[in-house]
Amino acid sequence: MVVRRIHPFFLRPSLLRPLFQTHSLNNSPLQYSIPSSSLNAPSSLPKTSSPPLLRFPFSSSPSLRSFSSSSGSSNIVLINSVEEFNNSLSKVQDESLHAIFYFTAVWCGPCRMLAPIIEEFCKKYPHVTTYKIDIDQESLGSTLSKLQIFSVPTLHFFQKGKKVNQIVGADVAELKDTMENLYKNE
Repeated sequence: MVVRRIHPFFLRPSLLRPLFQTHSLNNSPLQYSIPSSSLNAPSSLPKTSSPPLLRFPFSSSPSLRSFSSSSGSSNIVLINSVEEFNNSLSKVQDESLHAIFYFTAVWCGPCRMLAPIIEEFCKKYPHVTTYKIDIDQESLGSTLSKLQIFSVPTLHFFQKGKKVNQIVGADVAELKDTMENLYKNE
């Protein structure tokens, strides 16, 4: 049996009250209740009966994502489907292009740390296209298995249409060396 610990932040009465109202089940004396807060809102604030919205810091909301196509670099492409991935990979291979396939996830701390560094390299090497793939997209599951993407961040480097290197993890020094060795003189 797996036991998960709940962080005390999520046990605050103000967050739980809408979920566990006082009630009895099947006329049993067992009742679930959360004590009311002793804090009162100023009378100038409107009173509302709707529960507060829960906001989670690692939501998959697109507005929370960094390293997006609006980042200013035109050589960053977001891949959102298996078809887009297959078309991009075919294009890189068929046209002998320089490219990086960057496998990432919204919840991945090292990926978020690496994102601005990759954006800098995209500006420094505009002839290299970076394809960003979010591994949490359900449609990409079998493709990721075939490519043996088991952790993020993972970067696949293509030079003249051929995969020449791979980095697993957020090793900035290795990323810098790889980028310079592969793409500096092109």
